[in-house]
Amino acid sequence: MKDKVRRGGGRNQAKTDVIRLNGGKDAAGMKQEEDTSFPVKIQGAGVEPFELQVHGFWLVQDAVMALLSRDEVCPRSSLSLALAGTTLDPLAELQSLKGLKPGAILRLVEEPYTAHSARLHLARVVELLRASAPQDALREGRSPSVLETLTQTQTPDSSLHNGKSLKRSSSDTKTEATSQDRAPPEYLLPGSTERPLMALLPQSSQPEPPSYLKDLSLSCWNPPPGHRKLQGDFMYITVVTMEGRRCDVTSCPKGFFLNRSTEDVFDPRPAQSSPVCHSFPDLLCHISPAFKQTSTTLKNRPQSPPEEVLPTPYHTLSWLGPLCASRTHKNTFSRLGVDEQPATQAPDWNEELQAARDLPLGSLEERLQRDRALLQVNSAFVRAVMQGAETVIDGFVEPVNGNPEDPAFLWGGLFMSQGAASAMFGGERGRRVAQRLELKGVQAYNNIEGPQGLHTLPTAIVDYRGVRLSAQGLAPGLEGSEQDQGASPASRGLLYGVNAGPQESSQRRRLLELLAHAAKSLCIQRYVVVAPNGHQVPLFTSVDAQGLLGADGRFYVLDVFRTFPVDANFCPEAETESQTVAGEEENNKSCKENEEKKSCVKEGWPENYQSDTGLPKSFVHGLCRLRPELVQAFIQHKHCQFTQHVREMLDKNGGFEECATACDSRATEAVRDACKAVGSVSDIIFEMRFNPSVFSPGLSFPPAESKSGKLQERLLREAASFIITHQIPAFVEHCQQSNEAPMDGASLKETLHQRGINLRYLGHVIKTISQSEHKEGLRHIMRLVVGEIYIRSARRVFNSFLQGVDVSSLSAAVSHFLCCLLVSHFTPTSVGEDAKKKSRRRGRGAGASESTPWSTLTGTELWNLVCQDAAEAYNIADSLGSGPDHLVQHYGLQKISLLREFCLKTGVQLRLRDYIFDNQNKAPIGPDDVLNIFPVVKHIHMATVDASKAHRAAHTSILKGLLDQAHAHLKEAVYLFGRVSNDLIPEACHCHSLLAKVAFLQGKAAEARSAQLKAVVISERVFGFDHPNTIQQYALLGVYVFAGGESALAQKCLLRARLLTLTVHGEDHPYIATLDSCLGLMLTGDQTGQYLKNALKLNTSFFGPINVHTAFNQHLLAQWMCSKGDYRSAMTHEKEALTAFTNMLGEDHSQTRCSKEFLCTITKQAVKVERSLRQAGADCTEQEVECLNPTTDTLLEQMVLVLGIRRIAQSDKFQEYRQKHRELKAAVAKELGFKVINGLVTVEAVDGGEKTSDQETGCGKEAEDGGSPTVENTSESQQEQPVEETVVSANGHAEETAEQNQDEDNDRAASDAEVKIVNGESEVRAAGEGSETSTANGEIESDAAADEMKSESGDVNGEINGALDITASPSVLKSKGTWADVVSNVPVTNGTGDKDTAVNGVADNVTANGVAEE
Repeated sequence: MKDKVRRGGGRNQAKTDVIRLNGGKDAAGMKQEEDTSFPVKIQGAGVEPFELQVHGFWLVQDAVMALLSRDEVCPRSSLSLALAGTTLDPLAELQSLKGLKPGAILRLVEEPYTAHSARLHLARVVELLRASAPQDALREGRSPSVLETLTQTQTPDSSLHNGKSLKRSSSDTKTEATSQDRAPPEYLLPGSTERPLMALLPQSSQPEPPSYLKDLSLSCWNPPPGHRKLQGDFMYITVVTMEGRRCDVTSCPKGFFLNRSTEDVFDPRPAQSSPVCHSFPDLLCHISPAFKQTSTTLKNRPQSPPEEVLPTPYHTLSWLGPLCASRTHKNTFSRLGVDEQPATQAPDWNEELQAARDLPLGSLEERLQRDRALLQVNSAFVRAVMQGAETVIDGFVEPVNGNPEDPAFLWGGLFMSQGAASAMFGGERGRRVAQRLELKGVQAYNNIEGPQGLHTLPTAIVDYRGVRLSAQGLAPGLEGSEQDQGASPASRGLLYGVNAGPQESSQRRRLLELLAHAAKSLCIQRYVVVAPNGHQVPLFTSVDAQGLLGADGRFYVLDVFRTFPVDANFCPEAETESQTVAGEEENNKSCKENEEKKSCVKEGWPENYQSDTGLPKSFVHGLCRLRPELVQAFIQHKHCQFTQHVREMLDKNGGFEECATACDSRATEAVRDACKAVGSVSDIIFEMRFNPSVFSPGLSFPPAESKSGKLQERLLREAASFIITHQIPAFVEHCQQSNEAPMDGASLKETLHQRGINLRYLGHVIKTISQSEHKEGLRHIMRLVVGEIYIRSARRVFNSFLQGVDVSSLSAAVSHFLCCLLVSHFTPTSVGEDAKKKSRRRGRGAGASESTPWSTLTGTELWNLVCQDAAEAYNIADSLGSGPDHLVQHYGLQKISLLREFCLKTGVQLRLRDYIFDNQNKAPIGPDDVLNIFPVVKHIHMATVDASKAHRAAHTSILKGLLDQAHAHLKEAVYLFGRVSNDLIPEACHCHSLLAKVAFLQGKAAEARSAQLKAVVISERVFGFDHPNTIQQYALLGVYVFAGGESALAQKCLLRARLLTLTVHGEDHPYIATLDSCLGLMLTGDQTGQYLKNALKLNTSFFGPINVHTAFNQHLLAQWMCSKGDYRSAMTHEKEALTAFTNMLGEDHSQTRCSKEFLCTITKQAVKVERSLRQAGADCTEQEVECLNPTTDTLLEQMVLVLGIRRIAQSDKFQEYRQKHRELKAAVAKELGFKVINGLVTVEAVDGGEKTSDQETGCGKEAEDGGSPTVENTSESQQEQPVEETVVSANGHAEETAEQNQDEDNDRAASDAEVKIVNGESEVRAAGEGSETSTANGEIESDAAADEMKSESGDVNGEINGALDITASPSVLKSKGTWADVVSNVPVTNGTGDKDTAVNGVADNVTANGVAEE
């Protein structure tokens, strides 16, 4: 594949890999493929005739590659196609071939082998022989898919292969107990402290694949001697069959045949009665009957879906390995040598990547091929980096330089180095940070949209055995301009940079154009510095960056690790004051200017900022930079201030309308004043840019940059303080209100990074939570933050710890470190004795572990080292306490959760078994428990442009309430994601999950089930089998399969989600309350009450008694008690729910009225039961109590609401906003002569005579009667006129409908801009527009686009967490005569004047502009 990309064939490889997965797949939105696809018949080459679907725009070689991937043909190779006896040109398009029509017969023709193609054929055969086994994923450290073990007893589904015989063993009896009696096991009941790891990975029901051969290797007579090479012998192969027969095989141009050689005698002549087979498996079938039988059996078995068997683009670590690693190890036939690449054929990774980037972008098909080629090259590069890191650090590669402090290595086309440790950047810590920032800078330049032409090298960083290596593809040679031909080789090709020197050429001008465009996208200000030689150099990048013209004619930008602005919070004022201004005027400054400068140093900090926060201060390294998410949030915040300032200035000067209509300078002056007030780099338009070199030590600026430099220092201080004053409080507030808060370190890090908060602010997050009046409800966040600090500090100590460990002692050292980390006051005595005994048994002499430095580490020493690192990095002194037990007792941390976090961050894989950490004298983890250490790679993420665009279009349609359009866009996005990545990337998982939600809300329960099954499998393999996203996908799947009547599978899914949550975080988390509510609705018996009561307890402790979640739990308990006949207790809980609804929403709110009605029903039923009991008389000892049992539809409706699949938001401020909007709309409609009926505008279309009626907008008689509009509208009506109602998006943001937006366009004079504030982040959108608002930077986006970007980056708290908030309720969720029916028939707020909206007690607060609080 790599060679094909380099030589221009990458587009074909990308296309053929697509065909493998999507041969007959529906191409939604792909009209070109739909119009040109047709079937042909394939015959010949010894395969059974079959039919293949091809496309007219394919090349012949594309069809050949598609055939090679078919099971009927695999593993044959070296084939061509012939039509009517004529061999087809591989580069000809199928639609240009004469006589090729639907149903035509194409024959496979066997082509002669070359030495290279013969090796490729053997590689395909070995891949077939290495049939994947259920334990292979764990053995290779990859996250497995466990869903198959849950669905194995269910009805077979088209999306997942199951129906296999159920096999139980002692290792998975705990999980299988649920399928027998449907009673949850004890360790999954509320209050249980048991955390069995064995249940996390139950044994697969798939049988182990049978063995084809005993051995397959190169013969001892290989390579062929010269005289045999001249007769066509390529290589000699030795085969040992399952029958024990040993054979030698010759590879030649015609194929493969048996020769007469033995172990002792070389005889290359063909054996008697040996055929020459073009396919090596055909010869093996002739030799071995067992091979023939096995291959026939495996070929006829049902195939697993692609998302289960295809390799993921990137490695997803599994921290748990197989139960017995020795038994899972098997012969991989590596002695055949087909996996080895000669050193002379090391791939040119840079050329491959740039060739893929240079692929055409004209059509959709070309863009898909380009995206797929980029993903393939990058994933292959990352795999090479992992393999290279192991090879280099294990000591198999010698450094190419003589510097022991910074060794550099060349391996497999990679340049790998640790980087130089600079004292200015903070030594070893600074070196690691520089590598990480270089990767982020490369990612930023890769994400730039616009003119192509600026290139970066393929880059990744890898951590392995405590060492961090930076890996890059080899840079091309430098090419100088016409004026540089006589210059030294070192200076040729360097066109841009501080050291480039003055030069002028067309190449330099083109490079500066590209850099200027990139600077605009990255919000970098053009600035001037004084070079060491005294010249003034204009820069569009950081001061370290260099621009090169490579020998391949491409422009490259290198050394971009300081691309992002400095974090002024960790840039002390001493460094700030040391900034010098170069020039002749520097020595002539007056005292007055010096005083002004000192006063300006503090400009930008809030009042009392330093005394309140202790910032700015120094950090352990000197490379603290702001995150790009923070830069964008800060720009949005400043734009909000800019808009507000302009409005205030216009109001002072006579109002907006007067200033807008008058032809004077008042509006211009208002904009100028606002630009100056907010710090815009331009005084006529809003434009925010940052100088990345401000606060850089040792850098000089010319005098002309003095004013700009002061402005930049002010902006950077404001941006740094913005983190403390806005972003961290907004994060804490979000976690306080959401029941889908982060569960582990990965989700915590992602949530913080989405708000631009670096992890060095974890100490400030602790401080903010401690000062909050709701800190008790934020204890789960405090627990996560403290655990993250502890594990991150421990990882840094672990990296240093491993440097003094011999390779032979690695497993013992790692297990010893883990014991010291997790067991308080652990002493190494028992470990030393253990190692001594084992070493004697293995014949290694006395145990040397006692004399090694690592074996003397104690738990107390490690704790002190970790606390010291935490105090330096996070400024926390006493938060960690006295030991690991303090973390457990004071914060509720679980040691098993800490173990999981540590393993995932360091790449350590442990044996699957239960670990007990209570004994201080016995080691809970032994050397045999440490199975492996895997490299942990950070790499570039390649964008899937068209698929992501379709995904965003689906979000936009959801915001407008157009579910049919959203469904179509999601189907297209799913197809495109499959074309590019085989669905095995995070964005594809989000897309499948959102598709399942939309399909479910449309009443398509079967489609929702199928899509969600795929989402679960993808999440397990891409995110991890125990990732929080996987937990939420399992919970959603439980609801969808419950809707289809599969209650047993639904219980398994929810119990699986609860088991994973208990392991990852523990029971004290709001999402446990969500899962327990669903389990309480789904289970029967006494367990129902346990789960519902636990959910109520958790919600009350996290959110308080006056909260929507708590009130709804009170209602669910009341409903369950009614089903048990305990009406007295039911009345008590419903009264609590009524009190909460009354306090939150008011007495006149529809939700409060529904709660009153249900309470009256309970009361009447209680009176009726009491009367019947009295009338029965004293003679009747047993009297059956009539119970109120909810229907299945009611339970489903309530589960949908508990998981947040459907919600309706309500706010008085929002209603006031809508009321004002309706008044403006009515005024405009009256002026234009439109009819206004009940607050709605009826428009008669001129061209089609179509009318916008009440029925089309969902506001007809059904809404007046209290019914809720459903999604049963036709697609035409949805296309023509969206349902006019408040639809809340996947991130909880309310949007006005298209009709309202169109009417707002007529009122721009009265309402110029709509400012949205979302958790401290501000966005400005032109009134009534759903498109992006362009600013000077092009960075301010509409709220929909911003949220879609967040959800696509893997937002586990967004679309995946069941937050698709749509008011329309599908018919599948309707019920009659139940509480759910009463509540769901509440009139929906849709512009008819109805003020109150609620569904089953789920209501969210919305700000004045209609943005729901996250």
